[in-house]
Amino acid sequence: MSHPASTPVLDLPPIRVGEIWENPVTRERARLLELPWQNPEGCVVAELTAMVGSRVAGEHRHPSMLERFTVLRGELTVLLDGATSVLVEGRTSEVRPGQWHDWWNAADVDALVRVEARPGERFMHGIETLFGLAQLGHTNAKGMPDPLQLAMFGREFADTVQFRSPPPAVQRVMFALLSVVARPMGYRGTYPQLSRTVDAPRGPEHP
Repeated sequence: MSHPASTPVLDLPPIRVGEIWENPVTRERARLLELPWQNPEGCVVAELTAMVGSRVAGEHRHPSMLERFTVLRGELTVLLDGATSVLVEGRTSEVRPGQWHDWWNAADVDALVRVEARPGERFMHGIETLFGLAQLGHTNAKGMPDPLQLAMFGREFADTVQFRSPPPAVQRVMFALLSVVARPMGYRGTYPQLSRTVDAPRGPEHP
């Protein structure tokens, strides 16, 4: 089987501030500092450790989300609308909705980066899906799912993240065709065991 099981998972633990989300393939480790359902802006805030050699899965854009990176320690290389810059300690890069961007750690020490994303709930759902697929061995060496899984993921989270290659217009056609094959084979855009953002309880204080 090249995808996780789609069977329901009972008693999912709620997502809590302080827990760690890790992608062993892209070498990202994020500690959650603030959850989007805990503030009026719907912002998720995390402290990201970008380990030596880490790189996000691919150049991408967020159609309606603002993302901000602030380097707390080390340095981070950022590609934003075709321009490459190196963020050192104390520097911030803001990625506006629709801007193509990519980042990686080309230094010889881990980087510690504060990441803010608003609105953040759908973003969290997509991240936990990609990280979960990587943890379960369902991505390639760059952290990207296989074409059938990518088609389902891309359609599910098109409102949140779009990868640059192939071009979005081609993706829409390709993903629609591939999903016809992928769905009967058990592929889904996300999976119950990877969906705590929407499926797990949040407690009476955060309905």
